[in-house]
Amino acid sequence: MKVEDFDFDLPEELIAQTPLLDRTSSRLFIADYPKKTYKHETFSAILDELNAGDCLVLNDTKVMPARLMGVKEETGANVEVLLLTQIEGDHWETLVKPAKRVKIGTKLTFGEGLLTAICTETKDHGGRVFRFEYDGLFFEVLDQLGEMPLPPYIHEKLENKERYQTVYAKEQGSAAAPTAGLHFTEALLEEIRVKGVHIAFVTLHVGLGTFRPVSVDSIDDHEMHSEFYRVTKETATMINEVKKNGGKIISVGTTSTRTLETVASKFDGIIEEDSGWTSIFIYPGYDFKCIDAMITNFHLPKSTLVMLVSALTSRDFMLNAYKEAIEQRYRFFSFGDAMFIKGRNY
Repeated sequence: MKVEDFDFDLPEELIAQTPLLDRTSSRLFIADYPKKTYKHETFSAILDELNAGDCLVLNDTKVMPARLMGVKEETGANVEVLLLTQIEGDHWETLVKPAKRVKIGTKLTFGEGLLTAICTETKDHGGRVFRFEYDGLFFEVLDQLGEMPLPPYIHEKLENKERYQTVYAKEQGSAAAPTAGLHFTEALLEEIRVKGVHIAFVTLHVGLGTFRPVSVDSIDDHEMHSEFYRVTKETATMINEVKKNGGKIISVGTTSTRTLETVASKFDGIIEEDSGWTSIFIYPGYDFKCIDAMITNFHLPKSTLVMLVSALTSRDFMLNAYKEAIEQRYRFFSFGDAMFIKGRNY
């Protein structure tokens, strides 16, 4: 399969620039693959789509204020650093702009010396590894100096930075929000619990894969960047019980999906307590081992995320859904509307 097979024309004005005031008031496109139907609702109607005994799986990662504006010590030139992944200790993999100004040994300062960084390694596509130096706790310094790392297609200033954070965010470490979760409120989650739906949490810290486009022609040649995940014993037990009792597993977002499918692939379809790094790449032809359905936002043309949702249904079914969503003027990407996809095994 070619990357071009997942292309479509997206009018720029459909890229949502600001979040809605009420998280649950976004629209919900219901794509039912077994019935081959599409339906249009508001997000609060997700309550009607979930049944007692099902399990909703959420990614509880928390977005770091990962964008830092630094100064090159030798020249005073401005350099933007985006933290991606904590490798070990105070060593971080980052994206740098302009990258050509930063070589091994380059020293940057942030916040008039509150934080300094020395480049220890260069990588492709503007990637750099830095060793950071500071007094106190790193994440407290980061809270003082960092900005929320909004995606490059969002040009409006975010008035309330909590709107780029899910209401259940807990585990700090993401360079981007798991945006399918932005539609949920505490009140809606409580209604879902009251209905008898189980709620489970996994952690996947969103890294470079979110920012890197597919730059090859053939899907088989694309390599995903590794991201850290964790599944607790409590979550594993809950999911296995639900599956044993015939309930559906509904993942919220592509990150939850990739976490569950990584672990299920590792343990012959069972979910076990586990953590590690995943570079799983899901595209048509993949056999899902855990999830039955997913809630997700609308994604970029030719992206690995469009390939993933196509794997859950089919390429034609998903591209037709996107065509209808564009005709119906749905809002796209991080602050956009949502889709509930019932997969082939639903």
